[in-house]
Amino acid sequence: MTVDDLVALAEGLEDHLGDPHDAGARMPFSKVLAFDEREEFPYELTDLLQAWGVHEYCLPERWGGRAGDVEVGFNLVRLVARRDPTTATALMITNVAFMPHWIAAGDEQGRAAVHGIRHGVRMSWGLSERRHGSDVLANEMRAERVPGGWRLTGEKYLIGNATIADVVSVQARTAERGGPGGWSVFALDRRRCPAGTVAALPNERLHGLRALDMSGIRVDGVFVPEDALVGAEGQGLELALKSAQVARVVIGSIALGAVDTALRLTMDFAARREIFGQRVADIPYSRRQLAECFADLMVADAVCGGAVRALQSNPAQASVYSSVVKYFVPTLLERTMGQLSVLLGARLYLRDHPHFGVYQKMLRDLAAVSFVDGNTVVNLKNIAAQLDGLLGTARDAGDGLRAEAVERVGVMFGLDAELPVWRPERQLLVSRGRDDVLLALPDALERLRDLAERQRDGRDRALFHRAAETGDRLLKEFDRLLGETARLKEDVGRGYAATAEQFRLAEQYCALHAGAAAIHLAVRSQGALGEGFPDPAVLLLCLERVWRQFRPTETVTDAAVVDRVAGVLSGLHEEGRLFSHWPVRVRASADWTA
Repeated sequence: MTVDDLVALAEGLEDHLGDPHDAGARMPFSKVLAFDEREEFPYELTDLLQAWGVHEYCLPERWGGRAGDVEVGFNLVRLVARRDPTTATALMITNVAFMPHWIAAGDEQGRAAVHGIRHGVRMSWGLSERRHGSDVLANEMRAERVPGGWRLTGEKYLIGNATIADVVSVQARTAERGGPGGWSVFALDRRRCPAGTVAALPNERLHGLRALDMSGIRVDGVFVPEDALVGAEGQGLELALKSAQVARVVIGSIALGAVDTALRLTMDFAARREIFGQRVADIPYSRRQLAECFADLMVADAVCGGAVRALQSNPAQASVYSSVVKYFVPTLLERTMGQLSVLLGARLYLRDHPHFGVYQKMLRDLAAVSFVDGNTVVNLKNIAAQLDGLLGTARDAGDGLRAEAVERVGVMFGLDAELPVWRPERQLLVSRGRDDVLLALPDALERLRDLAERQRDGRDRALFHRAAETGDRLLKEFDRLLGETARLKEDVGRGYAATAEQFRLAEQYCALHAGAAAIHLAVRSQGALGEGFPDPAVLLLCLERVWRQFRPTETVTDAAVVDRVAGVLSGLHEEGRLFSHWPVRVRASADWTA
């Protein structure tokens, strides 16, 4: 799908749902908050979105869906999340639970599953268990082979949609030895089970996503037919891990949508509220805070955008990209929300305020992104375990390897580049020492300098060069990481990857990846996203936000840069545009009473 086509589709959804501040719209904040206050599953809202067809853009075309490019479904879910992260999550759970089918099902089984989802079937992903959490190899649910199928025994706990789901995709032990080949995935269709044989566990009350169904199931010898097995026997761990890679990337849409609304509400306040004789938005400190929060959102947008497109164009490295997104994006945006909360002040706490009441919901709902489908520690562990190989490959890479990385990065971050058909089964569980985003960074910096030299405006030329200089500083941090990892490995020995020091280095690696993503997007999509992109001041502040992960007190911008970024933010706010690189017009009234 072209940039123009995606923008038109996204704006069509926005127009259909209407202004969220208008109580008469199809999906207003007032209705969202009512479901949240009652802790009642938002059937009305999920049904509304299914009737429009949002979920179909997350189902493969070959089996009857509309999913050509992953970024289409990602951006539609993002627009849903800017109104209600709970409804967006409920929709996404069905998509994640379907992923094992997409990866491993045959045509008949896959087509039947898509047909069911298109006609209202809801699914749940039954992976986690009460006693084991992220340690899926310790799970206890078992599947015993019997004539004509299997008997399932065990419990799945804290799984979304568990009570309301028609079908639960469950991971179960099919070999007593356990291990990587000791697990399989089954589609437990509750409609085919005798009444009362699938016991629902109590729905847990949540801090955020209050209206979500978060409960579990318990089964004791429930029969499932042979055709309930998804993929091959013993393929369950692979399916769980590959499905998690997709979920970890796509859940970034929830975070982006929630913070878009939080920033928009804060801008509504800052643009109109006067204190001590001037608007909040004109106070230098507040203006910098707003500009920094906008830059954070743009960095997260770049990281997510590259990772989403990589699922199709670079599936061999999905292990790295998905973990970077799942660690870095929620961690960054939780800090962003903290800054916005200070700016919004007391209105953060006004739950019944007709305009700002939704802010506290976004704040609570965002917190769930950090731990759903693998928490930040699990994802840092994945990066830490691969860090030595990633750094070593980048150090030793020859011209051929870097040229391949440059070519792949061109598709990942060139939003007008055609993507290959998504084949999630091609995702690898480890990246084999490659991260093209960093391998291709030297080339991107050269392209950035070339972009600078092509600017007629001397100020733009200077700002792009300053951005390239900041990129060079980030590249030098890569060399430091390489040295520190080598010293840690020598000092600690085999267990170095599990040390707190290695996890700290993994955090910094994620920041380097994020800075590189911002640069790649700027130089690769400069002709695809319309006039004004990339803005050199925005790019420079984005890189400063990454740089301050390494040097918290150092800045690379000045007041003039901040003023320019604040102007870009104000323009998007006044024009009703998504706070994103995507030029999407959104429905958002700024009317409110102080």
